[in-house]
Amino acid sequence: MTWPPLQSHTMHLAGRACSRSTARHTFIPAPTRPSPYLHDSPHPDGMRRISTAVHFYQNRHLEAYASKPATRLTLRQLVFFGKSMNEERLIKSANYVRTELPIRIAHRLRDMQALPYVVVTQEGVAKVYELYWDAFDKFRRYPQIHTLEENNAFCEFVTNLLKTHKTVIPNLSLGLSLSSPYLLPDRLDSFMRRMLVSRISRRVLAEHHTALTRQVNSGEETHAGGNVGIISTALEVNQCIERCAKYLQHQPYHLEEDPLSGPLSNAPWPKVVIDGHVKTKFAYIREHLEYIIFELLKNAFRSTRLKHPTADVLPPVRATVVASDNNVCVRISDQGGGLLSPEIKMPSDLFSFSHVRNAARLEDARLGALRTISSSTRGMTATVSEQIGGLQPDAHGEIPSDCADPNPRIGMGLPMSNIYATYFGGSLELVSLDGYGTDVFVRLPKLGTNLEGIEL
Repeated sequence: MTWPPLQSHTMHLAGRACSRSTARHTFIPAPTRPSPYLHDSPHPDGMRRISTAVHFYQNRHLEAYASKPATRLTLRQLVFFGKSMNEERLIKSANYVRTELPIRIAHRLRDMQALPYVVVTQEGVAKVYELYWDAFDKFRRYPQIHTLEENNAFCEFVTNLLKTHKTVIPNLSLGLSLSSPYLLPDRLDSFMRRMLVSRISRRVLAEHHTALTRQVNSGEETHAGGNVGIISTALEVNQCIERCAKYLQHQPYHLEEDPLSGPLSNAPWPKVVIDGHVKTKFAYIREHLEYIIFELLKNAFRSTRLKHPTADVLPPVRATVVASDNNVCVRISDQGGGLLSPEIKMPSDLFSFSHVRNAARLEDARLGALRTISSSTRGMTATVSEQIGGLQPDAHGEIPSDCADPNPRIGMGLPMSNIYATYFGGSLELVSLDGYGTDVFVRLPKLGTNLEGIEL
């Protein structure tokens, strides 16, 4: 996208952005300058309208919040605090969320301000900045919560903001992909990791509190059914694998056809064989684990079908579950031919957002798909439910055929799975057996004592 010239204002800010490159936390005052971020609506004179809502490089409210450290939590703390929920504890939780989220958003606003000017004006990045600033300003102005009624209003406020921010991931991915030629790979990947981990952390706090509120309002115990807020206290790993496999096995076979691969066989999708410690249970966020499993199985299914285009029966995918005293591990093995290609030198490059490490980041088809998603109200929440659409079990537990609602391929599955796995101190590793298949190892901490992996 070509941005119109902003005349002296642009030149002034561009010069300041360059001067800040050697001192990240030195911010030059601009008390009379408007934000350099551009809105989508055209100005009557043909120029894009410049936002005057915020001062980009200095704002005393932002400075105050960005100077505070985030109060990180562990999974165990979230569970123990939510188990014996009452009105007093719920209101305390509400005020923690109310004061903590603007701090975490402020750090990310500062992160975006430290980017080169050519990046912050890219398509997508500017939209994310404006969304973050709006959320930061609303949170810092939100009054203290004293009653359950005020908490219910706060939950509605938070839920509406979460809906508004559905376009953040595709917009951010689009903007940073277009900015890849202007940033070193390490800096780009580090920035994206901080942004995505912070986003997950904020959604966890917000969604956990709203889930606790629903449980309290319904009159049920907050640990009823083995759930405390959004955390499943006895999450069965094999059931997560079986559920994700069932969803994927009902998608149409032709989804993976493209001009390069040509027509594929009509063989059923691979079976998933689960072995190891199949009765393993532990406390974790179901939405996070299922997203990781779903994405890894989806990639295994796709590569297996592409590797065996004429087979009547596709080789199975094997999922091995192993539980130790401290960790739960899942290995997913396929016979899809491996990962490496002329464009991908190392398996970990598939986690990268830089075109230097992963050339697919600048492919026209991917950029077009990102533009489509980022401009829709649907956006992207990085959950299984948004991908399966109408693919839901009926009253008998069966999934109806021909109701899949797949997302376009935008290359976010593996990076987001890696972010989810490492959020509470786990890991995700890829091992490519070139010419044969791929093994993916997911390790998740079992005890829930690791702090959130937020980088300030």
